[in-house]
Amino acid sequence: MSLDPAQFREPLLALYSDLDEEIRRLAPVCELSGRCCRFEEYGHTLFLSAPEAALLIADAPSPTRPLDDGATCPWQDTQGRCSARDARPIGCRVYFCDPLYQDHAPLVSEAFIGRLKALVEALELPWDYAPLHRHLRPFFEAAPQGDAPSINLVVMNEISDFDRT
Repeated sequence: MSLDPAQFREPLLALYSDLDEEIRRLAPVCELSGRCCRFEEYGHTLFLSAPEAALLIADAPSPTRPLDDGATCPWQDTQGRCSARDARPIGCRVYFCDPLYQDHAPLVSEAFIGRLKALVEALELPWDYAPLHRHLRPFFEAAPQGDAPSINLVVMNEISDFDRT
């Protein structure tokens, strides 16, 4: 089964909008340090579902850097900012370095991942919750050597037959 973001774009973007509103309400401070995108350096891994990956791949601009082995996000620009901001998944939207926010982060994450899981089940989509780089690797490997891929819906057909677990 190919995963077409047109099947779920509207409800997933609505969920993202609700999450963004909750984040605004909690008002964590972002110092634009770029730590959120430097996974290995700061000891975290970005996980996302297959629908989040499909939407990110379909709607984000082409990555600004080559895919590595999971150390960084390929959409972090040279100034440390996210170039895929509108299409970024839940894990990116809830991550803040602000110490005053840290007690809220797990609660917000669990609530919105729960809503995402319910949406995925209701639409009978594959879940395939996995690290970002596992979702992206097929697209980068299909790009010419050394180039960041131009990701679009044609390439989205590569996301298929994910486990529903």
